[in-house]
Amino acid sequence: MALTRTQTKKLRDELNRLHAALLEEVRDELEASENEQMAELLGRTPADSADFSFADALADLNVAMVDRHVHQLRDIEAARQRIGAGHFGICIDCGTEVDFDRLMAYPTAKRCLRCQQQRERLYAHESTPKM
Repeated sequence: MALTRTQTKKLRDELNRLHAALLEEVRDELEASENEQMAELLGRTPADSADFSFADALADLNVAMVDRHVHQLRDIEAARQRIGAGHFGICIDCGTEVDFDRLMAYPTAKRCLRCQQQRERLYAHESTPKM
């Protein structure tokens, strides 16, 4: 059964809420990361290589968090486009409907649960960090 108008509106509202919250988080993280950690660490004397390394690690962490949020914002925008095109709630792999409960839990879901589980089994090794 296709999503009802009420369900689609509820999901659109949730996507809008998530989008606004993520934008706020990105803004806050960018404002907070204006090299505050580096300035604080380097303001102490003497600054050594450990201070520089720690500051770099903090900066990398901030960049990673912002990058993750930007990726989530792109997923939200893609979901909004699917709503506009009438493809929202349709699995991109098998074409079946994505369950409403799944969409409420994960509004940017592109796949039905079965296809998502299969994808995770097939591609799990690709995202595994290696040293």
